[in-house]
Amino acid sequence: MLDAGQSANSIASATGLYLSTISRICSKERSELQKAARGYPSKLSSANICHAIHLISSEKAENAVQAIKALTNIVNQPLSTSTVHRHLKKTGIKAVVKSKCPLLSVKHHKACLDFAYAHKDWTLEDWKKVVWFDETKINCLGSDGHKWVWKKARKGLSDRLVEGTIKFGGGSLMMCGCMTWQGIGYAAKIDGRMDGDL
Repeated sequence: MLDAGQSANSIASATGLYLSTISRICSKERSELQKAARGYPSKLSSANICHAIHLISSEKAENAVQAIKALTNIVNQPLSTSTVHRHLKKTGIKAVVKSKCPLLSVKHHKACLDFAYAHKDWTLEDWKKVVWFDETKINCLGSDGHKWVWKKARKGLSDRLVEGTIKFGGGSLMMCGCMTWQGIGYAAKIDGRMDGDL
């Protein structure tokens, strides 16, 4: 019956044997037989997955949600985010949190280039006259960014996996300071909003 291509369920119904018994006999006597594919057939073909990768690599889509809008018109059936995400993950693509940096306009790029050209011939003595100044925000309760933690699979919530919050963030300090060739300057607390005049 196995040689005839019958499934394990049909053989169990005809013979009265358990599925585990049939599976054991098949593994021992007919190990070369190809096992039937299980589960629901995939909604996305290899061509669809390649198209999704092309959308991301060509910057026409940034995430699985945006890729779904283009793929839905191709496959003519609804797709879930988890389906596209799972297929993209199998190809080696992974989702990461976007890094934040100041948004530079064309005017900013030109100003940076002009600064570089204007100071490309400066000597060490010229750079000794520069004062480097910066400010930073210090939170009373940790950072504003993401906090990561490792946990075991299928483990529930615990105090270690939860980040406590306080209304209005718990408060923060805005500090500024500078340094020169001779050393560091004083740290100063900024009251109010930091602007150009201050």
